Amino acid sequence: MVKPELKARKKAGTYAGSFSPQPYFCGYEGRSCMPSNFDSQYCYALGHTAAILIDAKASGYICSIKNLAQPVEKWMAGGVPLTSMMTFEERHGKVKPVINKALVDLKGPVFAIFASKRDRWQLGDEYSCPGPIQFFGPVELTDAVTITLKTDKT
Repeated sequence: MVKPELKARKKAGTYAGSFSPQPYFCGYEGRSCMPSNFDSQYCYALGHTAAILIDAKASGYICSIKNLAQPVEKWMAGGVPLTSMMTFEERHGKVKPVINKALVDLKGPVFAIFASKRDRWQLGDEYSCPGPIQFFGPVELTDAVTITLKTDKT
């Protein structure tokens, strides 16, 4: 719609610029639901932490928020050096620094919880549906953390 309009304006002498559209695919974003209060608080905390790192001229860090299963007041913000997440891999015949892939740790505590329940889950009707996102009301509903964070990982 824009291209023919600008072409007509050029012909009329009212537009002299150039037009180069940049398409953007809104795949997951377009299918997403409204962010929960937790999502909003988490993103706000990450943005605030990023601003603090920028103000401190601390480049080469990624923002980190710990204690997410706790109330917001108990969250701990910080920066993790990108280099601590990196390793060297050969790519196209050259050794390059890359961020380690985050694979499922089959010997870790979170997978152990899954493994201990999977046989029962295969046969049973055991799923968890926390219900719709609550934006107002009691704090227990509005600030509920995700089921994954509630899982005891220790």
